[in-house]
Amino acid sequence: MESRLTIGNSEWVEMQLKGLLLDPSSETPVIILRAVGGHLLLPIWIGLPEANSIAMALEGIRAPRPMTHDLLRNCIEGLGARVERVEIWGLLEGTFHARLRLAREVEEQVEIDTRPSDAIALAVRTESPIWVARTVLETALSSELATDEEKLRAWLEQARPEDLGRYKM
Repeated sequence: MESRLTIGNSEWVEMQLKGLLLDPSSETPVIILRAVGGHLLLPIWIGLPEANSIAMALEGIRAPRPMTHDLLRNCIEGLGARVERVEIWGLLEGTFHARLRLAREVEEQVEIDTRPSDAIALAVRTESPIWVARTVLETALSSELATDEEKLRAWLEQARPEDLGRYKM
């Protein structure tokens, strides 16, 4: 059963990063999120720099100097806060919208607008949960993205490890 959370009138589904690969038709990196305890998949196409950052974190590769997402993690921690969770809250005109929910020791919460790819890069570094609004999942699965997801799912079912390009998990 999916892990769910209700905040106000919104229902959220906890997701986990299950894959990072190159879309075979566009050569664009794709994050694959999967519902915790469920089978629901959500692909999100991202930029190459963010994909490289996520891949480095997943593979435990440390740059000699802090990269952008490392810097952000260090700033958050240096200010006495922590990433409570990543929230992918919207899908507007084909673009996903996300925010970081930060918690400070004094029970104060702060929301920071961000791209999903940056939020996920930070979540990997801080081991923070990723939550997606149920409405976003419903919209994504009923829109043009559903066609892309079906094509991607079909390709994933037939893909061999060497087909996944440079992003292996």
